[in-house]
Amino acid sequence: MKSTVEKLTPTRVKLSIEVTFDELAPHVDGAYKTLSERINIPGFRKGKVPTAMIDQRVGRGAVLDEAINAALPTFYSQAAKDNDVLVIGRPDVEIVELKDKENFSFTVEVDVRPEISLPNFSQIKIEVDDVKVTDADIDEQVESLRTRFGTLKTVDKVVAKGDFVTIDLVATKDGVELDGGVANDLSYEVGSASMIDGLDEAIIGLSKDGEKSFNTALVGMAEGETGSVKVTVKAVKQRELPPVDDEFAKLASEFETLTELKADLSKRLSRVKQMEQGAQARDLLVEKLISTIDIPLPAEIIEAEVNDHLEKEGRLEDDKHRAEVNDEVKTTITREFLLDSIVKAEAIAINESELTEYLVRASARYGMTPDQFIKEVSQAGQVTTMVAEVARAKALAQVLGRVKVVDKSGNKVDLEALAPKS
Repeated sequence: MKSTVEKLTPTRVKLSIEVTFDELAPHVDGAYKTLSERINIPGFRKGKVPTAMIDQRVGRGAVLDEAINAALPTFYSQAAKDNDVLVIGRPDVEIVELKDKENFSFTVEVDVRPEISLPNFSQIKIEVDDVKVTDADIDEQVESLRTRFGTLKTVDKVVAKGDFVTIDLVATKDGVELDGGVANDLSYEVGSASMIDGLDEAIIGLSKDGEKSFNTALVGMAEGETGSVKVTVKAVKQRELPPVDDEFAKLASEFETLTELKADLSKRLSRVKQMEQGAQARDLLVEKLISTIDIPLPAEIIEAEVNDHLEKEGRLEDDKHRAEVNDEVKTTITREFLLDSIVKAEAIAINESELTEYLVRASARYGMTPDQFIKEVSQAGQVTTMVAEVARAKALAQVLGRVKVVDKSGNKVDLEALAPKS
């Protein structure tokens, strides 16, 4: 097989491919076998029809058409590989010549990832925020600990935002109690808006044994419909927080004094902010590269993705939303093109342990076990996407190591020191 590539635009190429008949022959044999399984000829079992009989029944041309349809993806993929072409989108194929038992040639026009000229990363400078741990930061952490170790005490007062209540709920639709619409002895933090729309407004101002009905969307019972919910307040509670002293430090940590606890919190916060410097440097580098590098985008791919997105939402005619989605798709594709070009330039390869580590971390974000998450990803055909994400993250980390990163005070930031130790 011989192939050549012609660049039509920065994001589109034309592959010209010539195939000898010897190379096509296995696909012709496969076509005969396929057609033999399909056609019914009296006196012959399916799959056992002679080639001469198939030629007579459907014609040699139909056999060649079947062979070409089966062979095109193989020859096309090989040509793209031979010419180092990273294709995207659907190819437009045109048969140029087909001479039975002699040769076969065709062309393919397809969108490709553009060639991107990357800078010398060692000459790039990125400025990130200083690491500053303030007294307010430490106090916020102390308050979080106090809340965790606080206790709820029943009080005699009207319900206000920030209180905790024990409530009963009864949901009805047109006066009829709904199946599954009764819940008793629920604990709820007033003002958290974490249960039912309208609940906070209904219970604020009530006292113990007070009740009120309100209309709301019926989630999980009569989905998409509105009904009535009656709430009854059975108890009102307030959180009592422990005093901030050495006894609290002993209760909330392994330290004996509040001074030691605050020193540890300061150290931990400093580490977190240092890690944030690394994330900030990564994001700023991507922003800088996107703003300074010419990254051509394939218009047809963008339009197809935008239309697919809008069609799923049923908003194909919404021009304002189309403009928003168009910008989002452009941003996503631009970032992917940039990172994939870095992956290629850095010759990044991903091993099984790196992919597994990524999937384990991702499973935690989705609240799933690693086995469950990996199964879901595999069934959805997203493994390749995950591999690409791992490769992009690895490539970005690799070039970021060559970038000069300083904080706003001019101090050098050692990103390698922030990396997790294996």
